[in-house]
Amino acid sequence: MKTRILIASIGNPPPHALTLHSAGHILSTALVSLLNYPCFVRSTSPAGLITTGTEYTLYQSPALMNVSGKPIAAAYKAFLKDLSTNERPSAKLVVLHDELESPLGKIKMKVGGSAKGHNGIKDIMKALGGTDFVRIGVGIGRPESRESRDVASFVLRKMTMGEMARVRDGAEEVLMILENIRNG
Repeated sequence: MKTRILIASIGNPPPHALTLHSAGHILSTALVSLLNYPCFVRSTSPAGLITTGTEYTLYQSPALMNVSGKPIAAAYKAFLKDLSTNERPSAKLVVLHDELESPLGKIKMKVGGSAKGHNGIKDIMKALGGTDFVRIGVGIGRPESRESRDVASFVLRKMTMGEMARVRDGAEEVLMILENIRNG
């Protein structure tokens, strides 16, 4: 039996929806298109945007990036509840997020370990209380300055069309990673 996977993206809601900080949402939307899944629809339980296909369920958290933990934990709990008792033990959570330390568009997978200062990932780790999950980061680059206000301005900057295309281009690589996870 193939592993069922919830792919949850984190980012920011409008007016920051198309910023570098929302690269995870932009990548998940590209995955929906690549998979030929139905468009995301608004869900109230769990709150957010969701779409389901034969292989994956994709979910976009409605919360601000830094407080994504509770919605992601609720979505994963609802996802597990909908699975058969045979599917639950092998089910996986994959979180798509922006990766400040990586070049624009670079895809990086990680399981466990430190959040490396990513407040959204920290909040998810806290909300899941030790449940392991796979992280797939999409690089957004980094400003030259390491001052927190400069970093905040950088991640909340609206993406250019070229930057959005580079983020979307990562969907094929992400799909290969997901297939490897799914096939064990």
